[in-house]
Amino acid sequence: MISHNEMEPVTAPPATEGAPSEPYSPPLARRPLRRPAWSQLGESHERRWWMIAMAATVLISATGIGLLYLDDTHNQSTVSTLTTQNESLTGRNQILQDQLNTTSANLTATLGELAATKAELAHPTLTTWSVPQVINGGDWYLAAGVPDTFTFHLKVTSTGPMSASILTGEQWASAINCVDSGRGNTNWCMHHSGAVVSWLSVTSVNYDFHLAEGCANYIAVFTAATKVTVRPDVSVTYNPASKPTGTCA
Repeated sequence: MISHNEMEPVTAPPATEGAPSEPYSPPLARRPLRRPAWSQLGESHERRWWMIAMAATVLISATGIGLLYLDDTHNQSTVSTLTTQNESLTGRNQILQDQLNTTSANLTATLGELAATKAELAHPTLTTWSVPQVINGGDWYLAAGVPDTFTFHLKVTSTGPMSASILTGEQWASAINCVDSGRGNTNWCMHHSGAVVSWLSVTSVNYDFHLAEGCANYIAVFTAATKVTVRPDVSVTYNPASKPTGTCA
């Protein structure tokens, strides 16, 4: 260990030749610069405002995301509700359409029935002869007037051959005169003294006669050579002509 007395003296560095010697001074130690307090306070405020801005931005973003989520959830709920309502309305519409189709079909049928009923009321059909009757031979006859303003439906069957004719009033008179004068029996004279239409030796007749629709001058007569039973189903339909018909024209 070196004592204080034994320490070598400190000598100054040798002087440079040609330059004046200057006294030696040790270098000064550099002290760190200190920022003013107002500068540090400003930085602290800036940092605080930056953090507040960041927090506000995050809050606003989170709020916006939350609002978007709520809005999307609401929209999905609304879409689901509207879809359900639309499906319900579609089902109801189909039910109403089916009911409308049924109602339309029923209405069409009702209108058809109404038209038929109206036509029937305007042109009613009435049965005028339906009781079976007997013709006892060649000197017998059955006769009936054909009514004016009606269509005459001559529908008759018999148990044996019969003859049927529709005569005018004048032809009827000739047939009666034929019988009275002895030119023939009733079965012959009623169909050979003139006739509008005749059916000879038949067992059924089915004919619609229209000439009486505007004329009251016709008679239907039935005869047979032997005894037969006539089963009539004679009817008339009201159908007045707009002008005279047949022998009345």
